[in-house]
This record gives sequence, structure tokens and C-alpha cells, in this order.
Amino acid sequence: MTHRLNPVASLQHVTRTFAEVTALKDISLDLMSGELIGMLGPNGAGKSTLLQLISGLRRPTSGKVELFGQDPRLPGARLQLGTTPQETGLPATLKVREVVDFVAGHYPDPMTRDEVLSRFGISALQHRQVGGLSGGQKRRLAVALSLVGRPRLVLLDEPTTGLDIDARHILWDAVREYHASGACVVVTSHYLEEIQALAERVVVIDSGRVLADEGLSTVLQKVDVRQVRLRLDPADQGVSASLECLDGVLSVEPGEVHTLVTRDADATVRALVRAGVRFSGIEVHGASLEEAFLTLTRHTPVPNLTMGDDR
Repeated sequence: MTHRLNPVASLQHVTRTFAEVTALKDISLDLMSGELIGMLGPNGAGKSTLLQLISGLRRPTSGKVELFGQDPRLPGARLQLGTTPQETGLPATLKVREVVDFVAGHYPDPMTRDEVLSRFGISALQHRQVGGLSGGQKRRLAVALSLVGRPRLVLLDEPTTGLDIDARHILWDAVREYHASGACVVVTSHYLEEIQALAERVVVIDSGRVLADEGLSTVLQKVDVRQVRLRLDPADQGVSASLECLDGVLSVEPGEVHTLVTRDADATVRALVRAGVRFSGIEVHGASLEEAFLTLTRHTPVPNLTMGDDR
């Protein structure tokens, strides 16, 4: 996906290596104002390294990174950046309100303390010491702090790690609300339903390369996979291992109800019938983002899914 307007951040043919390991390989991306971008990839794919380059924490081995048209390592460039890394070290002895006030003091037009805390449902914690918070509460505070300075670009690396479902939904609502103000928000997550709930644009990264960079619906349409769920007759349980050989099948998840991920549900069902497999309760469902992601990273040739300059 190639953008021609002024990006809030830009990577141009960026490669980053660590000794013998290449974390990113010739990546080109533009992040635009008003976008809500979901970044997907397995552990070690290069997502965190990419965010560290944008935030100025690391330098590219080759290529160019810009943040608001400047070198990300310049303090002035980072003034409009908000970020929550995977690991955050908040001062244990300070109270929550003191941490918020301290961070707010670094910005010319920060949010008020009440506004920051109420967005994330943690107003009742403001008199607590940070060291006495649970892991989930610390995580919510860390994400809240990323918005204190009213940034135009927000980088959230695994923002809901350690949160229960109710806290995750509170955070999702806060992210959506802030994004509506016109900011660009980038979210990486291992919770695939989180990307599906939030993202408008999806960037899929694996082995340091961009495999796909498209709108969420377009990514799902491109892979166009289906789930076929069925129960095998007890007498046919032994054929379970051979289901992956059926027409169109990409993967099989066995169980009381077998789940077949397939490119062509009709062909798979016809193959089941031709093979004489006895089954019941068959259901066909559209792809979730999880099936799409697995297809993009494991089954689809990279050249067919690489967009724009990301080759």
C-alpha cells in the first residue's frame, strides 16, 4: 500500500540486523494521520523492532526512517509521539496521579489528569502507589500515559497483555475514541480478535518482511479461506489424519468437532463424500482473521501478497 500524502512516519527500504540475525528486510511503509493500523506477525517477526525504529530507540542498519519529517532520535520529533512498549518500568513508589502529572509536565498541551484516568477507567487508583497495582492495572496506566501529551502518532505494542476481557474492551473503546480525534494509532497484538475489532488497515509481517498491507476486509478477501466443521462417525475416527489430503484443505484441527481450514469449501465437501467419510453436523463458516493470518504466513506465496514497495 503506497501513500502519496505527508506521512506522520515513514520507513524507506529499511533493513535492521543484529549480529547474524536480520530482523527487518528492506521494509517500506508510510503511516498516515487518521489511520488505525493493526500489525500482525508471530514472535520474532520484527514488529517490535519496527516500532523501536519509528520511536528512535534504534537506528536502521540501512534505509531511512522519518518521524514527522525528522530523524526520530531528535527530541522535537518525538514530542508528538505516544508509545507503550511491551515492557514498561514505572516507578514503584510514586502514586498513580504523581506519575500522570510527571509525564504531563513534558508536553505543552497535555490532557488533564482526570481526563487521562477516566478514559481508561482507573480514576479510583490515582492515590495508589504504582508498586501496589496489579499487572493489568499497570498495563492500563502505561497505555493511558501514552496519550497524555495528545500525540498525533500512538504506537501500542501488545497493549492488552495481562488484561481481562472487560479491561480489554475499556482499552479498545479508549483507543477508538482517541483515534477519532484524527491521530494515527498502530497496535500490535497476539489477540487476533483485537486487530479484527480495531484495525482499518492491517500490516502482516513475518521473517522481517511485509507480507500484506491492506484494509482489513481486503486482507480477508485475498486469502478467502473457510472453516468446515464436522463430526466424524465413531467408525471413521481413524481417517482423521488423512483429512489434510482432501482437496482445498490447508490445515485440520481435530477434536470432538473437527475443523478444516480450506480454500474451497465446496471441493472439500465433495472430496469427503467421494472418500466415503461418514460425518454429521457439517457447518461452513467464513474466515476469521486468525485463519487469514495463518494462510498469509504459511500457505500463500509472498509475491502475490506484497503491496507497493514492500518487496
